[in-house]
Amino acid sequence: MGRGLLGRDLALDLGSSTTLIHQQGRGVVLDEASLVAVDSASGSLVAAGQDAVEMLGRTPAKVVTVRPVVDGVVTDGDLTESMLGHFLQQLRISRLVRPRVVVCVPSNVTPVERRALEDAALHSGARRVFVLEESMAAAIGAGLPVHDATASMIVDIGAGTTEVAVISLGGIVNARSLRVGGDQVDEAIVTGVREAHDLLLGERSAQDIKVSIGSAYPLSEELEKRVRGRDVTTGLPRTVTLTSTEVRRMIEPAVLQIVDVVKAVLDVCPPELSGDVLDHGVVLAGGGALLRGVDERLHRELGVKVLVADEPARAVIRGAGACVDDFTALERVLVTPRRA
Repeated sequence: MGRGLLGRDLALDLGSSTTLIHQQGRGVVLDEASLVAVDSASGSLVAAGQDAVEMLGRTPAKVVTVRPVVDGVVTDGDLTESMLGHFLQQLRISRLVRPRVVVCVPSNVTPVERRALEDAALHSGARRVFVLEESMAAAIGAGLPVHDATASMIVDIGAGTTEVAVISLGGIVNARSLRVGGDQVDEAIVTGVREAHDLLLGERSAQDIKVSIGSAYPLSEELEKRVRGRDVTTGLPRTVTLTSTEVRRMIEPAVLQIVDVVKAVLDVCPPELSGDVLDHGVVLAGGGALLRGVDERLHRELGVKVLVADEPARAVIRGAGACVDDFTALERVLVTPRRA
């Protein structure tokens, strides 16, 4: 395969919230929202990525914004292909020189869901598609010694899914995937504010609240934020003040589900590997690892040390990118490829 700019292989982390693309030898070359704006009459793509985010809640009636990937799986194959095609065009990647592509999938993905993701990559111009489980990608990206006999435990909290895995000798010993992540935290904030304050919030406002004052464990100094929304009764704009304590109560059910799935994986872990996890701790990856206090919460619940990976939101693409940069060394963690 040629080593020119157009012939370099790609790694793709197609998440519910963000799409990241790593190009061989260049690192991450694209970081865009997994969102498209579509003309509802013709079905044609109006915008994708950040351009579509700017349209959220502001589009005319004939334009709708859609997430083609939900809970980490492709829900609309055609729109996913259109979005990927748009992103690859942005990168000026020619369809004539077709790259090999590594795509990341949740561990509980069904064969049909996996095929939909592979097809989207193939139809967007991939020559061969390799599949890598997200938890393995996150572990590699977090710098864990995945090929050692010593066990490593990774918790990858994404927008649509939380992946938990114990990894040893280059394979996943035990894994669970939970379709709860940052999106469900946002939804809990929208619901909580509506119930407590009769105020309707948009998706972007909920994300802003999560980032500004959201937490999974009591803070040494609690925070507050003024939030504007639409009054349920009058339909007029109104502002309320939310506290981090109040928001923590709203998101507790989602946080508790994440805590429980981590406990469930530890509960069925072989004793020798449990000892390794006790010695070396748990590593958090994914955008959800940035939620204040989530590491402290898991430490208190599990009784083991919990570390957050560097740039946790990029751990999965770093791991997939490492496979692309050195196929020979890491090919055994990849699933047999499909050809175009």
